[in-house]
Amino acid sequence: MLRPNDSWFLEKEEPVKSCLQYLRTFIMAMDENITESWQYGMPFFCYKGKRFCYLWIHKQYAKPYLGIVEGKRISSRDLLSEKRSQMKILLVDPEKDIPVQKIRQILKQVLNLYK
Repeated sequence: MLRPNDSWFLEKEEPVKSCLQYLRTFIMAMDENITESWQYGMPFFCYKGKRFCYLWIHKQYAKPYLGIVEGKRISSRDLLSEKRSQMKILLVDPEKDIPVQKIRQILKQVLNLYK
């Protein structure tokens, strides 16, 4: 039987599915202390037990995004706050190359907050 995380990724349609699966692998490879969990009905990633980011699909834009739990403390013009007070998101277009360097820079900033 599949874990909820695995099922969530597998049920998505291409190219969103591949994009999300890549992001999942990329996030997990950032640090050995990152773990994946299932919280609030979505895949969350924790650093030493503390939630630091998650993956979801934006309802309005129908694009995957990387949600940053401490987004308000991260400086990046690519992060959107929308109506959120603490969290910010980075929209990812599954039809284009994934902005790996941008994501790496943002995640490094987030991990530095937790270290």
